[in-house]
Amino acid sequence: MSRWLRPLVGALLLLEVAAALSFLHHRYEEMVQALFRVQSQCPYVTRIYSIGRSVEGRHLYVLEFSDYPGIHESLEPEFKYVGNMHGNEVLGRELLLQLSEFLCEEYRRGNERITRLIHDTRIHIMPSMNPDGYEVAAKQGPDSNGYLTGRNNANGVDLNRNFPDLNTFMYYSGEISGPNHHIPLPDNWKSQVEPETLAVIQWISSYNFVLSANLHGGAVVANYPYDKSQDQRFRSHWRTVNTPTPDDKLFQKLAKTYSYAHGWMHRGWNCGDYFADGITNGASWYSLSKGMQDFNYLYTNCFEITLELSCNKFPPEEDLERQWMANREALVAFIEEVHQGIKGVVSDENNNGIAGAVISVQGISHDITSGDMGDYFRLLLPGTYTVTASAEGYQPQTVTTMVGPAAPSLVHFQLKQDVVRKLPERKASGTRTNNKALQKKVVPRATRRGTQR
Repeated sequence: MSRWLRPLVGALLLLEVAAALSFLHHRYEEMVQALFRVQSQCPYVTRIYSIGRSVEGRHLYVLEFSDYPGIHESLEPEFKYVGNMHGNEVLGRELLLQLSEFLCEEYRRGNERITRLIHDTRIHIMPSMNPDGYEVAAKQGPDSNGYLTGRNNANGVDLNRNFPDLNTFMYYSGEISGPNHHIPLPDNWKSQVEPETLAVIQWISSYNFVLSANLHGGAVVANYPYDKSQDQRFRSHWRTVNTPTPDDKLFQKLAKTYSYAHGWMHRGWNCGDYFADGITNGASWYSLSKGMQDFNYLYTNCFEITLELSCNKFPPEEDLERQWMANREALVAFIEEVHQGIKGVVSDENNNGIAGAVISVQGISHDITSGDMGDYFRLLLPGTYTVTASAEGYQPQTVTTMVGPAAPSLVHFQLKQDVVRKLPERKASGTRTNNKALQKKVVPRATRRGTQR
């Protein structure tokens, strides 16, 4: 071998070793180091922040990718990935660390697709929502990990059964034509949730998230709302009942985007189960109460699905690279789904953004609202839609628009303030009537084993 080739071969060998060593299970300290390493490598498009702490005091870290980290840009949608909600379902945690490294590396290389994605999207990645449970599971490791060991948080609570039960309220109010969107929380909700759940609820209340996925393990399927069936019991037996949202077709498309970009999820047969196209309605699989994906849909503007990514909840390290290659394209393609439907700004006659304006789509009984800057994002399938923007104190405005299969259609609304109309003065029976102001107010319209999700 010539002298000049030896250094090149050595460098290639080091690169191969480094690549192999990167596919490891990361304990908490190692996970934090990996996040900060990415941030140091891509300092101009990343930011690390904590949304709170776990029961045992570990930070719930989020890595953000954006061309302006820490800033919401008008008309730029917010996206999130959440992993490791169940502490012993660890593949999502490792995939999100790999995704973070991948986005950074490809951005530095000038990858046009990744550059455009980071410039046009504010991406939030939380590798672990349950770091305490992970540490319990990791002590046993992949070989001897029990099916439930480390699943719950340090207080022994399943975090995906710990969100306020807005489904029950929605099903009741549905009988009296009540809302199925932006349902208010019960007065005592903070006393009923765990620290991790509280941190996530405050997080999703602070950001106008549009699309999200929650990464789990124990099966291979893309699961979409509703998770909770309206009629859960029948003659003292649990039964599965398909329970679609008003956005059912859209949710199916979102789930298929992931399953068909995945290496084998779309084939349907995985882990002894069969799911057509690799997707399922949550309640059709088994009914789950107080779950995170339903809560996102009923309380915020965010459309969330749950991704079951591996038969083995704690796969061995030698399987991590294969799993990454199977999920890499799907993880990126799903983020890109945030750029569909319509978006725009709701403003007043002075071009000031109106926060909290209600965006209603005729024929779909689920509304979303504008953010603090007046911008809104409404995910929709291609088609023609009649859309109304309304806000208290303003006259509603309705437009008809077409949505294509690629970029979102831009639809702005400029609302006029309601005019206070006064009745003319008149005399009757020797007395003078009082003037009365008439002011209109626009009021927004208002299974098998249950151990995966």
